[in-house]
Amino acid sequence: MPSVPLRKLILSAAIAAVLPLTAQAAPAQPNDFIEVFAKIFGEHKGIRKGHAKGVCAAGNFTASPEATARFDAALFSGSAIPVSYRFSLAGGNPAAPDYARSPRGLAAQFTLADGSKHNIATLTTPVFGAKDPDNFLGLLQASLPGNDGKPDLAKIQAFRAANPDTQPQAQWLAANPPPWSYATAEYFGLHTFYLVDKSGEKVKIRWHLQPKDGVKGLSATELEQQNANFLDDRLKQRLADGAVEFDWIISFGEAADSENDPSVQWPARPTLNAGTLRIDAAGDAGCSNINFDPNVLSRGFSASDDPVLRMRSPAYAISFGKRLSGQ
Repeated sequence: MPSVPLRKLILSAAIAAVLPLTAQAAPAQPNDFIEVFAKIFGEHKGIRKGHAKGVCAAGNFTASPEATARFDAALFSGSAIPVSYRFSLAGGNPAAPDYARSPRGLAAQFTLADGSKHNIATLTTPVFGAKDPDNFLGLLQASLPGNDGKPDLAKIQAFRAANPDTQPQAQWLAANPPPWSYATAEYFGLHTFYLVDKSGEKVKIRWHLQPKDGVKGLSATELEQQNANFLDDRLKQRLADGAVEFDWIISFGEAADSENDPSVQWPARPTLNAGTLRIDAAGDAGCSNINFDPNVLSRGFSASDDPVLRMRSPAYAISFGKRLSGQ
């Protein structure tokens, strides 16, 4: 057995090896994400820094009678509200293959009758990639390509082992095939929000968008074919047969349910169908100059103190500014 001094030396070496994987030298800053995305995906001037590949769509939202009766929210007036949508692939590569085992996104901006806006941003995974900005940045840094242009899988695995909150999203992606179509995916809001009901009570909620076409993923054969660009075409082909619709399903949180950790999925909770999101057309540039910051909320909604949600506003603003200025 090693002597006490030797055991201490071994322990110190082990701690030193793990520390870079478990903590940032300084708290993550918004621009850190812009810079690390450029290192991972390359510089693409004038392109969104995240969810670079995508397609704009247009339609509307109509709240359900149940939502209108229960909540004091402008969005749930019951009138048809115009919406600009954007379907996308996660990451900063505008040429990302549509069969990639990465999240898909659906963002939406609602324009209310008084001109105010309400944004949502979703992923096809029920959890985010990390519990907070520091761990998410650490995961991205562990994923940086080496001299051969490829990430070091052992380094990524080591970071995930040292930071268990970065595992659930990766496990979900490994267990579920990529969507067959943008119209056959379930989209999750990920973060906790609050919604005021007619009695004035602030209710804790999370939500997801459930496709009326049903959930369908790529088959093993389709994955092997590796068609890099099919999602836009499938969406347009589907729209030729009529509108694509999603039910907006709100889940009501309980006291024990996480408010500030998007890497933790809530257990099954009571739900309410808040209304129907309808997509009528896709393929124009209607969403090109929209910043889909999910902290832009209309009357009746408020954001939680989730640090990932809070970080989105400044990071999105930097990306938006760079895109508009051609950087």
